[in-house]
Amino acid sequence: MTTAISETPEAGQKFVRGLGLLDSTMLVAGSMIGSGIFIVSSIIARQVGSPGWLLVVWIVTGLLTLTAALSYGELAAMMPKAGGQYVYLREAFSPLWGFLYGWTLFLVIQTGTIAAVAVGFARYMGVLVPWVSESNYIIAPIRFGGYAVSLSTAQFVGLALIGFLTFTNTRGLEVGKLIQNVFTTAKTGALIALIVLGIIVGVRSGAGAENFSHFWTLRGGLQEVGAGITAATAFGLFVGICVAQTNSLFSADAWNNITFTAGEVKNPRRNIPLSLAFGTFLVIGLYLLANVAYLTALPFGAIQNAPSDRVASETANVIFPGAGASIMAVAIMISTFGCNNGLILAGARAYYAMARDRLFFRRVGELNKQRVPAWGLIIQGIWAGILVLPGNVVGYGNLYGNLLDYVISAALIFYILTIAGLFLLRWKQPDAERPYKAWGYPVVPALYIVGAAVILFVLFVYQTATTWPGLMIVLTGVPIYFVWKFLGRKSPPA
Repeated sequence: MTTAISETPEAGQKFVRGLGLLDSTMLVAGSMIGSGIFIVSSIIARQVGSPGWLLVVWIVTGLLTLTAALSYGELAAMMPKAGGQYVYLREAFSPLWGFLYGWTLFLVIQTGTIAAVAVGFARYMGVLVPWVSESNYIIAPIRFGGYAVSLSTAQFVGLALIGFLTFTNTRGLEVGKLIQNVFTTAKTGALIALIVLGIIVGVRSGAGAENFSHFWTLRGGLQEVGAGITAATAFGLFVGICVAQTNSLFSADAWNNITFTAGEVKNPRRNIPLSLAFGTFLVIGLYLLANVAYLTALPFGAIQNAPSDRVASETANVIFPGAGASIMAVAIMISTFGCNNGLILAGARAYYAMARDRLFFRRVGELNKQRVPAWGLIIQGIWAGILVLPGNVVGYGNLYGNLLDYVISAALIFYILTIAGLFLLRWKQPDAERPYKAWGYPVVPALYIVGAAVILFVLFVYQTATTWPGLMIVLTGVPIYFVWKFLGRKSPPA
């Protein structure tokens, strides 16, 4: 590790453009597919209460994600620079808005997701290796207010995964690319196998026939989606669909990570828009089909009440009685390993761009001998590792889990702002080169803004406990921005 960060390249050395269209598409798809698709449908089923509305939630997520990705394509082709979304917000609005996104990305969005995915990997390893458990402590919990810092064997495995993937990515783009391509191919194949076998076995057994014969009928114990509000009423159903987006959108998130690596993509003005379109279309299609497989193989009550929400494991048990849990554990370990590699690889490029603007630690804006931002990778890994350690004293959950709940709405704000920036840049820079123009402009990008704004409004009204704290996390970046700006004036140009 020391070697990786001390081997500073010669002045003027730049990123290697080593990501082709296939590699970029693999990064989009691989960063999106983690563990969410194997779990959150159980939660959504309780929130909306019927097979039809479960699929509607995923269709809304798919339309929003595809619309956003197609809109981002124009910005990516226009500004093919390392940092991606940070750069788009900086150019469309101001350096402050770019920094607020980058700060939130570092503080919670990227690092919190890395922490969550790493512990998710460890939890499923625990199915195969009982020693790996969140209740098997190496260091017993030490309380600090409402949280406790501990080191369980599951947390240890999570830390080891973050450390290993951080180190491998400091060794150069080729190493990170190889891991990404292999694991994305493997987990995409595993998800396709789950879909095909789940549908075949479900059709033969008729287990899910009632789901399709009573497609819109509400059933089961409905989860509250606001104070005293459930999907039992028309208005409650509307709120439930909006609230459920926090689960489905998060499972489909990270599609924008390819924009962070724009400095390393071959022919970026062509390949980034195409990879955004191909990758998101592939994943959204698989997610919709996975939910069809769940509904075909399982009664709706079994989806709503899957143990620990592991609906994919229940489906695998139908396909492979007695062995389903172990098979899904292996598949999800492959999925989370590849997902974290993509998140770790891409995130450091955003902090690199911030550092080049003198709005982050100066060393993060340097490349090592392998021409990757090793210091950015290491600082990201350290913070993600710290987020693995604290957990709730009362009830189930970890600090990063709470932070991710808080910041989902904040991330939605940045998506809306970025697509609004598309309109603003058309006005501010009408003559700028745009090799690709957003499909359906201005109608399609405007529909995204309206749809996402409606969901955001509902979340701020009915999910106050998890939305307003997220806004506070974003706003902590305002004073930090001015501190860094002041310090930047005193430092030499990057």
